[in-house]
Amino acid sequence: MEVQARVFLAPVSSSNPLSNNLLHVRVKSPSRTIKRHHYIFASHPSYNAPKREKDAKKRVVITGMGLVSAFGTDVDTFYARLLDGESGISLIDRFDTSELTTKFGGQIRGFESVGYIDGKYDKRLDDCQRYCIVAGKKALEDAALGGQEQRSKINMERAGVLVGSAMGGGTIITNGMKAFITHGYGSISPFAAPFMTTNMGPAFLAMDLGFSGPNYSISASCATSNYCLYAAANHIREGKADLMIAGGVESSVAPLGLGVFAASKALSRRNDDPQTASRPWDKDRDGFVMGEGAGVLVMESLEHAMKRDAQILAEYLGGAINSDAYHIMTPRPDGLNLSACIQSCLVDANVSVEEVNYINAHATSTPVGDLAEVKALKKVFTNIEGIKMNATKSMIGHCMGGAGGLEAIATIKGIQTGWLHPTINQFNPEPAVDFDTVANQKQQHEVTVAISTSFGIGGHNSVVAFSAFKP
Repeated sequence: MEVQARVFLAPVSSSNPLSNNLLHVRVKSPSRTIKRHHYIFASHPSYNAPKREKDAKKRVVITGMGLVSAFGTDVDTFYARLLDGESGISLIDRFDTSELTTKFGGQIRGFESVGYIDGKYDKRLDDCQRYCIVAGKKALEDAALGGQEQRSKINMERAGVLVGSAMGGGTIITNGMKAFITHGYGSISPFAAPFMTTNMGPAFLAMDLGFSGPNYSISASCATSNYCLYAAANHIREGKADLMIAGGVESSVAPLGLGVFAASKALSRRNDDPQTASRPWDKDRDGFVMGEGAGVLVMESLEHAMKRDAQILAEYLGGAINSDAYHIMTPRPDGLNLSACIQSCLVDANVSVEEVNYINAHATSTPVGDLAEVKALKKVFTNIEGIKMNATKSMIGHCMGGAGGLEAIATIKGIQTGWLHPTINQFNPEPAVDFDTVANQKQQHEVTVAISTSFGIGGHNSVVAFSAFKP
């Protein structure tokens, strides 16, 4: 049931340098006694950008990126195929889909782990762990830390791994259930317990590398990756780590993963035309498309990166997390709490509203979610001139816990190259979406500050901000 709210605006005093750009919002529901308080920016074209963090110990930079995706495991190839507007969605042939209402997804094909995972473990692992380990090691290679000699420059006690997953080892869970139902307790694999958990990918990666700093997994549904990036950056900012491997992973193109979302009627059913099924902001969108993969960043303090003369790809400026506290599946239709999360991200990043000119949106292609996100964005960005917004999911599907990591990589590549990938399948645009969505063709765009948004079932919201690195 929708709740109508009365909103009152009043000035707020704060020691935060952005306090003059904040308003206090009091939301009263006539059907509830709960009162909520939010903060929203009053966008003003003459507002000067706040000063950035100067302390090299607290500045967080990106020095490596690694992924596993429907477009392979090479970051440059991944982004080139995004720029070309290629769809990675196809009919699933990994398992029998004959009884499912949705029979397609962003299935990963031809995945190889040779050289990255010890063979004796590889056969036992779930794809969720395989994707995590390969993406993590590829990110370290990109950061010139792929070999043991190169990693000798790192204090292992101050290097950590924080890679999250929404669902964990789905195939391991499915196989364990089948064995139990068919043959009883004695037939369950002894490896089922550890390998079904969301934390085992980062655990294996840390064990392999010898990283003994912060090591865990966050599970926040589709917002997972950004939660991990935010937490990892804060470990560095607070002086608890020098370097973190952070992001998200999912092996969701599996019978259980596809089946549960098909049962909830959240998935597109365009089985006759899978490549045009993911249609963010299109009036004829009918649900999201399941994807899978991993996206991982190497995040370091600027001080640590400079000491080892690392190549810096981009700078992480800040982030934020919060909750809708609204519904198990549906985001707040008015986007209020997501807008508060965006605003908190800008405060954390010391970024003014006017500086942001690129948004890599969550945009899953669901009827309610797409418009809720746009409403949230328009609460913050009251002047959208010069802002471009695109949807990576239009090409690779929704990779659940791994989505934000892959989208962070797409965001950083956009900053680096000056080219933004298109949002494909824009056939019949929603009139309410008046942002430039980079429809169907890539566009050149010099990014000043980019944000990447993610929100997930259960009401989890997360936003991160990046820019080009400037000494």
